[in-house]
This record gives sequence, C-alpha cells and structure tokens, in this order.
Amino acid sequence: MHSGGGNLLVHGKRGLDTSEMFGITGLMMALDIMSFFSFLKTWGLLQSGYSTMGISHNDEVSTAAIAPFVKDVLDSLEFARGSANSTWGSVRAAMGHPEPFPVKYVAIGNEDCGKKYYLGNYLKFYNAIRESYPDIQMISNCDGSSKPLDHPADLYDFHVYTDSKTLFNMKGTFDKTSRTGPKAFVSEYAVWRTDAGRGSLLGSLAEAAFLTGLEKNSDIVQMASYAPLFVNDNDQTWNPDAIVFNSWQQYGTPSYWMQKFFRESSGAMIHPITISSSYSGSLAASAITWQDSGNSFLKVKIVNFGSDTVSLTISVSGLQASINALGSNATVLTSSNVKDENSFSNPN
Repeated sequence: MHSGGGNLLVHGKRGLDTSEMFGITGLMMALDIMSFFSFLKTWGLLQSGYSTMGISHNDEVSTAAIAPFVKDVLDSLEFARGSANSTWGSVRAAMGHPEPFPVKYVAIGNEDCGKKYYLGNYLKFYNAIRESYPDIQMISNCDGSSKPLDHPADLYDFHVYTDSKTLFNMKGTFDKTSRTGPKAFVSEYAVWRTDAGRGSLLGSLAEAAFLTGLEKNSDIVQMASYAPLFVNDNDQTWNPDAIVFNSWQQYGTPSYWMQKFFRESSGAMIHPITISSSYSGSLAASAITWQDSGNSFLKVKIVNFGSDTVSLTISVSGLQASINALGSNATVLTSSNVKDENSFSNPN
C-alpha cells in the first residue's frame, strides 16, 4: 500500500490539554495519524511514514531555518512510537491507543532530490531521527539505481509513471544496479495517461512485466507498491487507481487483479527462467517457488505484451524437487481489447 500521511507538523502552543497542544489543525492531524496507523494495523500492513523536509514542489525552507520542522517530525514519531508515559505518547494513549505503533520506516521528503536545500535538510532529519530511533529505516528520495547516493540512507525511493511501452521496457531497470549500498523501495509505479484510461488491461500487462523484473532483482529491490491504491469515484483527480469505490460499491482495476498474481512473491525463492520463442522481445517471465503447510509450490508468470498469439518453451533452473503437474492450473488475465477497463457494472 502506498499512502501519504503519518506526519504531525504543528507549531505553536503546546499545553497539556489535547486541543491546546495541537490547536484545531493539529488535532485534525493527530486524528489523521491515528486513523492512518490504525488502518494499517487492522489490515496487517507495513507501518511507515513520510516526513516533510521543509521542501514542496514550489517552496523551500533553508537548512538554517529547518530546526522547527525537525522537532515536529521527532514529536510525530514520539506520538506514534513513544511510551504512554512520554509527552506525545501520552496524547496517543489519551486518544484510545496506549500501545505504540511499530513504525519501521520513514521516508524523508518526496520527490525533492536535487533541490537547493535538499542535501542540507535531509542530513538534519536523518541525523536527528537516527539518534532518537536508531532502528528506523530511512528512505532517501534520490534514485540510487544507476549511481551511488551522496548521502547516507537505508533505502532509496524510486518512482515511475509512464506509458505502457516504456514501462514494459523498464523490466530490466535494476539488472545492473550495484549490489552494495542502500536497497530500492519502488514506492510508486503505474502506467498512466493516454493508454492507461481509468485502468486498462494494457497498463496492467506492462506493470506485470515491470514487476517480473523487480522479482528477479529482489536482492536489491526490498519493497514495491502500486500507486495510488484507492480513489473515490466521485472525486477522481488521478487516473488510474487500483481500487475504485463510492458510498456502496467498489471494483478493482486490471492493475489490482494483476497484482494478485504476485501475492506469493514476498519471501519466495526466485529461479532463473529462459523463454524460447520468436516473439521473445514482447514477452516477460519469472518463476518462484515457496513453501506452504510443508508443501512446495512453483509459479511461473508469463506476460505477452504483443498482439500475436505465441508458442513458446520455458526452462526453469534451480528447482530442488521434481514437478508434479497433477493439480496444476493456469490463470489468465485477458480481454478482447487491451484498452478494456473494469467498472461497477462489470467489475471483473
């Protein structure tokens, strides 16, 4: 899941009363943090947060003036992780959640790399968080896939929104990435604009090919998440999204259903796979094995991004047991037109 939030960025009066401590805007932010982390906890999702670093797409706070912003982020982390006896943890406890939220990751900034005050501000946040919470994994928003970062980080953030052909061809993006240094967090990826519609089959095929490349490079790509996840059909400001809903119904776009093909990937073993076909340039594939209830399973995923029906031979190596084809099945995501979309009336 990818979602913004998890930040408490408030200046001003901080009394013991909750409304005084936060003010009206701050109280809303505290409730937002509570609802956000409670949602993640309920669904068993990874708990992480983004921290502002005093930089937006249009404005920047200089490094010399960044200290109050650093203090606010430390306060927000104490609100999330602090004991019920701490200053901000006691506020969380008073709001009905005495147990700390297990925040494990903090992304410092968002798409700010290269801006004037980025490096100076980043280091202020990084050093302060590392000193107070040495176990938190910190995420830079500079891309480290093609060259080393010039600052410390546990992971780096990788975003890609592009057309389907470009994303299909990006399946080898991390093939030559250095195996030393920070890991990659592909926190935002999607096909968008002209060939995406409101979530097309074509877009999902390109995304599937891209994900097979992430699977193959899972030694350097630690996490990935499609973005955005949810959208209200009555307020759709971004296209496409994985799940569309209104007040009483919902449906998953082809991108949502595509991701179900990858649900066993986390913790699985990746195996080298070779495709023999005259159409290999329009194909992508991956193979994994995983254990469940003492049994071993093999899953092979193949993406045909071309317009032709193809014949192919696949070869998977590194398997530790013979394949029993009895009980095997094939699941196909397809449609009569690659631009087809799902809808409330035709959700599948």
